[in-house]
This record gives sequence, structure tokens and C-alpha cells, in this order.
Amino acid sequence: MTRWSRALPVIASLTLLSGCAISRAPTLTAQPVQPVAWTSSAGGASVATRADLTRWWERLHDATLTSLVERTLAANPDLHVAQARLRQARAQHAQAAAALWPTVSVSASGTGRRSGQRAVGLDGQTSIVDVTSGSYGGTLDASWEPDIFGGLRAGRDAATADLAATAADLDGVYVSLAAEVATSYLELRTLQARLDIAQKNAASQQETLTLTSFRAQAGLVSTLDVEQARANLEQTRASIPTLEASISQAMFRLATLGGDAPGALVDTLRIPAPLPAVPESLAIGIPADTLRQRPDGRAAERRVAAEASRVAEADARRFPSLTLSGSIGAEVLKGAGSAGTSVATSLAGALSRTLFDRGRTRNAIAAQSAVAAQAVAGYEGAVLTALEDVERALVAFEGNRQRLVSLQAARAAADTAATLARTQYAAGLADFQTVLNTERTVLSAQESVAVTEGDRVAALVQLYKALGGGWSPATGAEATGS
Repeated sequence: MTRWSRALPVIASLTLLSGCAISRAPTLTAQPVQPVAWTSSAGGASVATRADLTRWWERLHDATLTSLVERTLAANPDLHVAQARLRQARAQHAQAAAALWPTVSVSASGTGRRSGQRAVGLDGQTSIVDVTSGSYGGTLDASWEPDIFGGLRAGRDAATADLAATAADLDGVYVSLAAEVATSYLELRTLQARLDIAQKNAASQQETLTLTSFRAQAGLVSTLDVEQARANLEQTRASIPTLEASISQAMFRLATLGGDAPGALVDTLRIPAPLPAVPESLAIGIPADTLRQRPDGRAAERRVAAEASRVAEADARRFPSLTLSGSIGAEVLKGAGSAGTSVATSLAGALSRTLFDRGRTRNAIAAQSAVAAQAVAGYEGAVLTALEDVERALVAFEGNRQRLVSLQAARAAADTAATLARTQYAAGLADFQTVLNTERTVLSAQESVAVTEGDRVAALVQLYKALGGGWSPATGAEATGS
């Protein structure tokens, strides 16, 4: 019986023992709060089923917004960073999985020598003859650490969970970027609406100043009315440069999000456009839908699994480790007076275990267990945050809807009052203070309506973000070329 054949039963037994080893990963059970329904409600919102929110921005029916979001999701630098992290996590997972397999290496060597020897021929003449000799060989080495106590498998499982968490983080970047682009776009359109309001009010106040100046020249009013009208006009004009600066900053932000220079979108976005329309109905589903959809929740849950596997990996270090190694080599001798081939084989095993480390291993397990407990708490916190985000968005959306109804009525009344006040002032039936008050009320009411309209659509965007919309299972794979 050869040396290899005697070793085969030992190798087979160790392999079987490795395959039957039971993972020692602890069960870390999180108990997040999962209500069956939302506390808040929004007008037109349906909770029976949740619609596909993969491309929620298309529901706003704004071609410019859709173009900006898609452009950002293709070229944003932060997205490229997240994609690179996912590729890194995939490589680390493959590295951890490879540790379960044997390592095989091959080496080759060779030596040669040439020398001159004196030789005497049949005719008695002496000559120098070149003699060459050498040796050539190769060796095949293999080593393997059977995973008897599951430490290597636990490391692989941790890498698998890390990979899933990193993929969820990438999905989270998609969600955040889509919402950030939409929010910046809504801010731009709101600022442009406010600028238009300020310019129109300035024009109206200029007419009032002109009328007041004519009346003062006719001796019907004092110069006090003229100066009050001028002060009112200049205050309105003073807001225009600030609004124009904010508009430029919003356009710069949208260009930067898309991976371009700040001024790349100025020509495209400088023309004002109305805010996107709010859909008539919203399908927001139930809380369980959100918890499944939210990338941050899925990432936190996978990190719990990763840290639990690392506890098992640390626990496996308490047990002995076995390493098997073997090699087979051949050497060829060539030269005058000696030639031949020799083959050598070897098989070795090493068993090691730490006898004393003054509690180092035990404390490492305790430390990793604490990290796992932190991951559990983080997951529970992520669930609560997700639920809170949706509830807050629902409250804001409904609150802005109700507020907008009242503000629109107030704006209509203010417009009517301002028209009547100017007419009565021109006829000498009202004082100038009434005109000033109504003009200021008009400006305030119109601005409030514009801001609230923007806030209402922005609340809808935050609701879509809170529900986890903006990513699909295919986005991460397409972005990383897998």
C-alpha cells in the first residue's frame, strides 16, 4: 500500500467531519415595530396596494424633471463611489469563499554546468572536450485547511451578508439622488414663480408711485404718500436680486448632481416653467411594504446577519485548527556518467490549538457579540425611522393641501381688495395707507401660494423617498456590469 493510499481514509474522514460541522452563529432576533396601517392619511391616498415606485418621477409628468433625474442616475460621482464599493464587496466575498478550497502552487527549477576535460585520442594526441551536465525538476504543492468547526464558512457568510448590505446601500444612493434632484428642481421652479410675482408686483407698485406723484403735483396729497409708495416699491425690488441668485444656485446644484460643470444647465433651465402636477391618487401600500422596499432597512438587516456570522467566526478560533499539505516533485539528472529521473512525494498534517492567551479569544468573542448587538439595535432604529419618515411625509402632504386651499382663497380676496383700494384712492375715497396695506397683502399672499404649492409637491417627493421608491433590482446590476 502506497503512502498516498494510506492517507486517503484520513483525508476522507476529515472532509466528512468538515462537512458535518454545525455553524455556531448565534441567533440575533430583532423585534422592530411593524404597525398594520398608517396613523396619518392623505387626501387621495390609497393604502390597499402599493404601486410600482421604481420610476416615481414619471408620475409627475414633467419631461425636464425626468431628464434631470435620469441624467443624474447615470453620471453622479457619489453613485460611482457606491458602485465601486459594490465591486469591492463582490471581490471580498469571492476571496472569503476561496478560503474554503485548497491552495495549489507549482514551481520549477533547473541548473546546468559546462566544463572542459582533457582527453587522449588513439593517436596519442591530447585534446580538451566540453562536458555538460545539469538537473531539471518541478514540484506541485497543495495545502488545505479543512473547515471542521465552521470558522471559514462563517467568514464567507459574513462576506455574503456584507455584499447584500452594500448592494442595498447602492440602492439607497439611487433613492436619495432621485429625491434630491426632484427637490432641487422644485426649489428652482418655486423660486422662478416667486421672481415672477416680485417683478409683477414691482410693476404694479411702480404704477401706484406714478399715480401718487401725479396727485402730489396736483396738491391732492402730500409728499408723504409719494415717499411711502417709493419705499414700498424699492423693498419689493430689493428681493429680486436675492431670488435671482437663489435661482442660479439651484441650477448650479442640478448640474453638479448630474456630474457636469455648475453652469452647464443655465441655458436649459433659465426659462420658467410651472411646477409638476400632483397625481390625483397615491397608492402608498401598508407599512410592511415600505419595510421591504426601503434600502436602508434591508442594509441594516443584512448587517445584523454579517455581524452574527462574525461572532461564529470568532467563536471557531477557540477550537483546534488542522492544516493538510502535500507535494509531488520530479527531478531529471543529465550529464556524462550520470542520468536518470527521481520522483518524491510527501504528505503532512499539522494540528494546532492555543493553550493560553490570557482571555484574548474570549474577549474577542465578547467584543464581536457587542458589535452584533449594536447591529440589531441599528436595524430596529432603521425600521422606526422608515415608519416615521412616511408618517411625517403624509402629514406634510395633507397639511400643505389644506393650507393651499385657504391661501388661494386669501390671494383672490387680496387681489380684489388691492384693485378696489387703488380705484378708491384715485377717486379720493380711500387714504394711501389702505393702498399700501393691500399691496403688501397681495405680495405676501401670492408668495405664500407659490411657496406652498412647491412645498406640497416637495412633500410628495419626500413621501416617495420615504416609501423607498427610486430603485429596482436591475439598477445595481446594470451599473456594475454584472
